[in-house]
Amino acid sequence: MLPSVDALAAMVPDGALVAMPPDNSLPSVALAKALIRKGARNLRLLGVPVSGFATDILIGAGCVAEVETSAVSLGEAGFAPRFSVALKEGRIKVRDATCPAIHTMLQASEKGVPFMPLRGIIGSDILANRPDWKVVPNPFAEDGSDPIVLLPAKQPDFALFHAVMADSEGNVWLGRRRECATIAHASKAALVTVERVVEGNFLEDERLASGAISATYVSATAIAERGARPAALLDEYGFDQAYVSDYARAAKTEEGFRAWLDREVFAGARKVAAE
Repeated sequence: MLPSVDALAAMVPDGALVAMPPDNSLPSVALAKALIRKGARNLRLLGVPVSGFATDILIGAGCVAEVETSAVSLGEAGFAPRFSVALKEGRIKVRDATCPAIHTMLQASEKGVPFMPLRGIIGSDILANRPDWKVVPNPFAEDGSDPIVLLPAKQPDFALFHAVMADSEGNVWLGRRRECATIAHASKAALVTVERVVEGNFLEDERLASGAISATYVSATAIAERGARPAALLDEYGFDQAYVSDYARAAKTEEGFRAWLDREVFAGARKVAAE
């Protein structure tokens, strides 16, 4: 029997480094809501490579101490309101990054090497804010004058994401979105919510194997129907723009956000408990 979504959230200790994909690539909003219900604190979030809805609600609920990402946004709904407030009030620390830099650091961890090189950020002001990124001479350049940036490996404690389905062997099917495979490979543990579990083995199916991630990299799975909502889930359901826009309006104020939390995160749990 699979654990519940709240049981998965209980596996994440306060202060953990948690990697989450963007809104267009299999985020587990269900797990983010479960972390809020759990009362998680001092989480360090890694947006791979950008952060969105799930990050904003976790920040608004007081679960987050630090965010490392290249952007935090609600897309067409505008700025992430709870992130913006927390940043202005100095309640969270933000570590600036770029999309290629985040992928590079995770790929270093994925490959088991201490660092990987990246060239495209040379000349940008982001290097002044990242003393952990080192500019060194290219050791293969004949005159030694060709600079390159070395980025340290990034190993999250947990990867959290949502997928269409898992099989009876514990493999998870990601489809064409491969960011989550990189996150799972690089992380110490991966907690995955899915729409359903099916019989069989994806890795033995020629049609599904290329879009699957092995159970070797999946620590625990829970069923959460529409667990990515309001984000889209491949061909299963589309992006719920109205839901995000309503949230963006409500979350402009602390009172509006708390009312949204009570309705969208806690009300369902209270109903289940009462039953």
